[in-house]
Amino acid sequence: MSFYKGLSAALVALAISGCAATSSTTQNDEDRLLPLVVPASINYKNELQLARLNEMLHSDELDQNQRVRFMYERGVLYDRLGLRTMARLDFHQVVKIAPDLADAYNFIGIYFTQDREFSSAFEAFDAVLELAPEYDYAYLNRGIALYYADRVDLSVEDMTKFLEFQPADGYRALWLYLAESKKDEAAAMANLIENRKALDTNKWDAAIVDRVLGKINTDELFTLAKKDLTYPNQFAERMCEAYFYLGKLEQAKGNYKNAVNLFKLTLGTNVHDFVEYRYARIELENIRNELAEKFAKLRAERAEQI
Repeated sequence: MSFYKGLSAALVALAISGCAATSSTTQNDEDRLLPLVVPASINYKNELQLARLNEMLHSDELDQNQRVRFMYERGVLYDRLGLRTMARLDFHQVVKIAPDLADAYNFIGIYFTQDREFSSAFEAFDAVLELAPEYDYAYLNRGIALYYADRVDLSVEDMTKFLEFQPADGYRALWLYLAESKKDEAAAMANLIENRKALDTNKWDAAIVDRVLGKINTDELFTLAKKDLTYPNQFAERMCEAYFYLGKLEQAKGNYKNAVNLFKLTLGTNVHDFVEYRYARIELENIRNELAEKFAKLRAERAEQI
């Protein structure tokens, strides 16, 4: 198939909402049926807690500290349930009342990043680190905002700092790899190999790193995802992560259809509060924009040749 036809096919794939069910996970593999995951279910305890918080927040007997605490807790629950607008309203209200609450600024920064309002996201994460310089996840979240804003050098700095807090955390090593690979894939891979040495081989995050390194294949990763499950939504959570990082691998190879399918599957897990779920939609938008730009460029080149 010519590049022009292949690009057209990829654009068509982006427009078909039902294409996420089957896909090859590498360009040379035969199409395989990816394991479909029952979306994460809503924990009834969260719903009950949300009802209680709503009732308490309607009370006139709360002092300001109690109101801030309950409103923040409600925002966290809204976020976990995927009610992002409601969560955002609560967190903005919280910082109006308590402008020294770093956790609320962290959530606000995440939402600004998801909306591609990067300048506002940077301000929010800077506020977090001014209030709490050792708030490690602010480095991750600011690093992600910098990553999607194409400010790669600064993203690498934040991801490096984030990894330094917990070198045995595979997710931290993965995000540093993603940031570094935008500059130099070979150097990023070498660094990931080195960082892998600090991980516990028996843990799930190490399995994802091993898949990125090519030490195990996709089927082996999916098999490991089913092992040692201890609570109802854990498989959905693991597959949310697996789909996302596999999607990044396919995207890096230029296998856009596979990447689109995997990012859609990430969203299909309904694990709203996982970082991989939060940014799968941005990845889909980035692929769409990249392909549209390439398609427009090809059309312009063809028009010049006619």
